[in-house]
Formats: sequence, structure tokens, C-alpha cells
Amino acid sequence: MGLIKISPIFVLAGLMMSGIDVLLAAPIATIVAAIVAMITEKYKFKEIIEFALDNVREIVIVFFILMFAYGLAESFMATGVGASIIIAALKMGVTAKSVAVVGFVVTCILSIATGTSWGTFAACAPVFLWLNHIVGGDIILTVCSIAGGSCFGDNIGLISDTTVLSSGLQKVEIIHRIRHQGVWSAICAFVTAMIIYFVGVSMGLPSTVGNAADAINAIPQEAWDALSQERASAVTLLEQVKNGVPMYMIIPLLIVIGMAIKGFQTMICLGAGILSALILGFSAGTVTAMTGDDGFLNLIYTGFSDAGSWSIVMMMWVASFGGIMNSMNAFEPISKTLVSMAKNVRQLMFYNAVLCLFGNAAFGDETAEIVTISPIIKTITDENVEANEEDMYKLRLRNATFADAMGVYGSQLIPWHCFILFYVAIAKAVYPLYDFVPTDIIRMNFMAFVAVGSMLILTFTGWDRFIPLFGLPREPQVKLRKKGKSIA
Repeated sequence: MGLIKISPIFVLAGLMMSGIDVLLAAPIATIVAAIVAMITEKYKFKEIIEFALDNVREIVIVFFILMFAYGLAESFMATGVGASIIIAALKMGVTAKSVAVVGFVVTCILSIATGTSWGTFAACAPVFLWLNHIVGGDIILTVCSIAGGSCFGDNIGLISDTTVLSSGLQKVEIIHRIRHQGVWSAICAFVTAMIIYFVGVSMGLPSTVGNAADAINAIPQEAWDALSQERASAVTLLEQVKNGVPMYMIIPLLIVIGMAIKGFQTMICLGAGILSALILGFSAGTVTAMTGDDGFLNLIYTGFSDAGSWSIVMMMWVASFGGIMNSMNAFEPISKTLVSMAKNVRQLMFYNAVLCLFGNAAFGDETAEIVTISPIIKTITDENVEANEEDMYKLRLRNATFADAMGVYGSQLIPWHCFILFYVAIAKAVYPLYDFVPTDIIRMNFMAFVAVGSMLILTFTGWDRFIPLFGLPREPQVKLRKKGKSIA
């Protein structure tokens, strides 16, 4: 019976692995889950609908945050905020030894500003791959560095859809989640930057200085055409990098980050970023009108529409799927297996992280992993750990970090993952001189190795207590329920 109840998960995984988009796979799996629930639990169809809707209602706020996040991302890409970050970095002078580490730092910052790893990679790949070509750098080190950096903001960025989604499913505040993992994320980025730099130096690369204008001018027309098809907003950003924008256009990003650190609500931070990008964009000339095809409101409309046409619809279906699965305790076999293996709460949390990583490998899509595995690890933790509400909240913060980090960074270690396939497609399109394959994105992706490896090691050993705000509550503050008490 347990195998029958969990079968919709295999259906969803099979559809995703066969190449079907989650927007189609989720509704199909939801229908299968409804049929299974009606057979095993004798539910009526009306009850099934209620289970699905109840779960969707719990994450409605996430939908509004996502719309604002997408709108802010579009405004940052088009008004010059993203371009100002790249320009500031490249003014320092880039050589073959430093092009990879500069690319890594820029993509880390840009991904926080835009909330999109795919958009960041699409915008930065043309600049840094051709800049790498001009200065004589190592193409694999550079492409891996910008791939890893592009994921940084997707894991910790205030406006990242995966950050919003993973936090919402664990019912924790995004701001709290960012604070929880902030120091750990910064350490991972710093260690990675050092590794990339020393690897670049050890290769004995030349010290020729290059500039962005030369790199952008070197991009062939077919690469521009391909980029326009894959990520049109990246073309606008590249043109701004080439033509220049005032450096004060970086201020909207600083406002968003500063307000987030101060503890303002997510919607207020996002709204402040949009408003400041509008005001400064008018001053810089990157915003010329409020309405019309080139108007600022059209940017916000595009962001809202992109969120509504895919992310929000997808989330509604997967939330419905999760509600139906939870109604029949479908995850009970997984929960019992992990609980039986764990000797203490820390080990249980470690297994939650491993489950997220395996789920990401199974689905080949970080969003599918987050929406499917998050309810499982939440149920495992909530029903098998005894602790006060403050400590339980800390465990939920870590679960949200697990789901997101193992999804985003874990994707960089899975050759068949949609992240890797997208990066390969973009890299081939904008730099046709090299025939990229999925393993090229993995070989020197030090950010992924550092982030995934450190997360697992720190959680298992308890060394996370040495990182500010990142340590898990320790026994006997938290403890596993006795086997007879376990609800799951």
C-alpha cells in the first residue's frame, strides 16, 4: 500500500526525466495522485479538491512575492543596474590570470541583483568567454566560474524564485533564511574565489589586459541572434555594458540589500528596488517613458507575466500535488526509513540534505526537487523532533536552505540537469569556437563542490556551530521523539 501511495512521485520523476516540462508533468502527476488517494483512502472528489486547495492557499503570499521579484529582475536588467556591476568590475583590469575569478565575483553579485541564475549566465557568458579568448585565459575554468557564480544569488538572493519557494514551503521568512545562511554563503564564495584565483595563477597564464568593449565587439552575429532567442534581456544588458551607464545605477541594488539586512519585509525591499531603479533610470537615460513598448511599466508587466505564465502556475499545480500526497500520508515510508536510520536530530537533518540532493538528481530540475522534497523533509522534521518553537523554526530554516542549496548548487554536479543543459546551450551559442559538453560545466565548478560539500560536512559533524547564525540547535535542546511517539 505504501508503494502505491508513493507511486505519483515516480510518475512525476519519470515525466521530468523524459524531458517533459514540470508545467505539464505536475498536472499529470496531480491527477494520478488524486486517483490513488480516491482508491486507497476512499476520498470523494470534492475532498480531493479541498486538500489540493488548502495547500495552495498556504503559499498564496509566495505568488505575490514572485511577481514582484520577477518585476524587479526585469527592471534591474534593463535600467542599467546589472550593467553597472559588470562595468565596475571590468574597470579594474582583467588578465588571463584573473578573468575567471572576476567573472565569478561579477556573476555572484549580478545573480543577487537579478535573482536569476539563468539570466545572469546568459548575460555574462558573452562578456567573459570572449574576454577570456582575448586575454588567453582557460576557457573551462572561466565557464565553470561564471556558472557557479550565477547560482550564488539563486540560493541566497532576496528575489530568487528558488529562495522564495523553498522558504515559503517551510513557512519561514525569507529575510530570516538569508540571515541564517548568510555567513556560510559568504565563506563559500570567498573560499571559491581563492581557489579559482590560485588555479588561474598556477596555470601560468599570460598577463595581457583586456576590456569588455573588445570582447563584445568580437561576438559574432549568429551568437547575438541565439542570445536574443534564449534571453532577450541579456542583449539589452550587453549593449549597456558596451555603451556605458552611470555608476550610480548600482544604488538600487545597495538599497535592496541594505533594507534586507535591516529586516524590512520582502515586499517592501522589492518595491524599494523597483522604485529606485525607476527614479535613477530616468536620471541615467536608461528609462525614457513610463508606458509603451519601451516604457518602465512594460518591464514590470513582463516580469509579472513571466511569473504568472510559468512559475506561479507551476507552483499551484505542485502545491496541489503535495496537498493530495500529504492527505494520504504518502511520504510515511520515506519518513520512517530516515527516522530509523537517524540516531539523533543532527543525523536526521543530514539525511534531509541527502534526500534533497538525490531528489534533484532524480528530477533533473531544482524547482521540481524543491516543491516535491520540501514537504517531505518538513513532515519528517515536524513529526519526529521534540523542541520548542524557536528551535523548530531554526530547523525549518535549515531545511529551506537544504532544499534550495542542494537544488541550485547540486544542479552543477549533475550532467543531465536542466541547469547544465541550459548553460551548455548558451555557451555554445555565444562562443562557437569551443564545443562545450555537460561535464565541462562540472569539472572546475569549485563553487558547487565547496557549497554542497561544506553543507553536508558541517551538518553531519556539528561544525556549523562555528559559523555565526548557522549552527543547528543541539541535544538535549532538541531530540528525536521516542519510536513509539513518532507520528510519521
